[in-house]
Order: sequence, then C-alpha cells, then structure tokens
Amino acid sequence: MVNQNTNKYNDRILTLPNLLSFLRICLIPLFIWLYFNHKESGLAAVVFIISGFTDVIDGIIARKFNMVSDFGKFFDPIADKLTQITVMACLIFDYPLLSVMLGLLAVKEMLAAILNMITLKKTGFVVAAVWHGKLTTVVIYATIFVHLVWPLFTSALTPDLISKLFIAASIVIMLFSAVLYTISDIKTIRNKAK
Repeated sequence: MVNQNTNKYNDRILTLPNLLSFLRICLIPLFIWLYFNHKESGLAAVVFIISGFTDVIDGIIARKFNMVSDFGKFFDPIADKLTQITVMACLIFDYPLLSVMLGLLAVKEMLAAILNMITLKKTGFVVAAVWHGKLTTVVIYATIFVHLVWPLFTSALTPDLISKLFIAASIVIMLFSAVLYTISDIKTIRNKAK
C-alpha cells in the first residue's frame, strides 16, 4: 500500500494513470459508432481490447511509480464502469439476456457509490479496489469479450449455452463482490465511529 504521506502524486489529477482512464472514457463514443456500423465490428472489438489494456496498465503504472492518487481511486472505477455499461448496452441488441447482467451491475454500482460517499464522509478516505473487485472486472470483461469477439470468427452469435455460462459467472461474482464491499464499508464506518 502506498504511504499517503510520502506520495507526491496523492493530490494530483494530471498523472499518466489518470490520463489513461480519461482515454478509456474517450474511447466509449468511438466504440458505439464502430459497433453499430456493422462493417466495422472488428474495429469495435479492437477499441474494446485497447480500453481493457489501458485499464490494466494504468494500475500497474500507478503502483510501480508511486502515482496512486485519491482522484485516480475515484476516477478509474468510473471509467471502467462506464465502459462496461456502454458495451453491454450495445450488446443487448444481439444478446437480450445481458440486460440482467447490466441491470445488476447498475444497481451494484449505485449502492457502492452511496456506500463509498458515506465512507468518505465518515472517514475521509477514498476506498480503493480490492481483489474481488478486480476479479469482478476481469470476469465482466471476459464475458463482454466472448460476446463481442465470437461473431468475428464464426459469422454467428455466441452459442446460447456459452453466453449463459459467462453471464451467470458474472452475476455470481458481482453479487459476491457486492456483499464483501458492503461488509468492508460498514466495518470501516463503524470502526471510525468508535
């Protein structure tokens, strides 16, 4: 964990990891345009892969070069969720069952945002992502990737069974992560109140 007292980037906004998160948000409209232009669905997949790569690399850079910032802890998850929600919303036109996953993700993120705001107000700390949150992101990205890329190689939609298995895995891990985050936030708030 980065020592906030010695981290010169803690209060900075313009850092390389934050710029990569901003780039991820900028790629969203490009993805939408490419996805709905069916001749360019392969390019939409490339944009999604680039977006996922920036998600991985910004965290590595932030930790390796001690560039973790409170703004980044707040902004990076927003860029992730906006990307995930947008891509899933596009895919729903071909895979209606993804609407269940999208709805759950939206509810989970709203509840997480409320708890994070309460935690920030009570403790003064921005909650950083932990292992189960990162695992959730990986599973969601894998689910999106399969639904997005499969048709590029087979000229057919992702098989129903594979689609359902990935969606089910995403739902289970989202619920698991939501429970763990909620317990952690409540414990943090209670400890601060003592």
